[in-house]
Amino acid sequence: MSNSADSPEGPARRTSVWAVRGLTAAVFALAGLIFVTSANTAKGTNLRSDSSLLKLSDLIRERSEKNAELNDSAASLRAQIDALAQRDDGSTEAEDAKLKALEKAAGTTEITGDSVSVTLNDAPPDATANPGYPEPQPNDLVIHQQDLQAVVNALWQGGARGIQVMDQRLISTSAVRCVGNTLILQGRVYSPPYKVTAVGDPGKLKQALNKSTAIQNYLLYVKAYGLGWKVDEDEAVTLPGYSGTVDLHYAQPVE
Repeated sequence: MSNSADSPEGPARRTSVWAVRGLTAAVFALAGLIFVTSANTAKGTNLRSDSSLLKLSDLIRERSEKNAELNDSAASLRAQIDALAQRDDGSTEAEDAKLKALEKAAGTTEITGDSVSVTLNDAPPDATANPGYPEPQPNDLVIHQQDLQAVVNALWQGGARGIQVMDQRLISTSAVRCVGNTLILQGRVYSPPYKVTAVGDPGKLKQALNKSTAIQNYLLYVKAYGLGWKVDEDEAVTLPGYSGTVDLHYAQPVE
C-alpha cells in the first residue's frame, strides 16, 4: 500500500485513515460492551448451560405436554356434553343413526377392527452405505415429512376406515408435518420411531403400501442406509376417537 504523500488524493486518504481508526475504536468498544453484558447475564455461569436460556426445542416440548393435558380435558368435557345431549334431544331414531354415521366418518368415535401398522425410524447413528451405494448425506438418514405422508396416503387409498399416527387419530383436517427430525401433529411433538396404525382390510392395506411409488423410493433408502421399516398385521385393534378441537383456524385480511 502506498503512503498518503505519494497518493494523488492525499487529503481524502488521510480522512479515510482517521475514519478507519475511529471505526476500529468503536468496534473494540462494542466488543467490550458485549463481554460485560454477557458476564452480567451469565452471572459467572456458562451461557451454554444456563437453564434460564430455554431452548426452542424445550419450549416446543413444554407446549406439547400442555396441549396433551388440554386435549384430555377437552375429551372429558366432550364426553359429558354427549351424555347430556343423549338424554333427551328430541331427535328420531333415523336422525340418531345418521348422526352416528357422520361421527364415524368424521373420526370422532372409536373404531375397532383388523389393522395394519407401519413403523418408520431413522437410520442408526453409525450408519454407513451398503455396498454399491454412495456415502449418505445427513438428510438420507432421517425420516422426512414426505415419508410419513406417503404411508398415510397409501393406507387411505387402501380403504382404511380409520388411521392413528402415534397416539392420535387423524381426521380430515389433520396435517402431518415435520420440523427437523421431529413430528408435529395437532399441537403435539413426537420423535422417531413413528408408528402409523390403520383399521381396515389387512390385505388391501398392505397391497396399497406395496403399490405406492413414494414408499418404493423410501425402501431404496432402507436398503441403502438402514432406515427403519416394519409392517405388522394385528387383529381387533381399537383406535380412539379424535378428541381435539374441530374449529378451523384461517388467516383473515387486516382491516
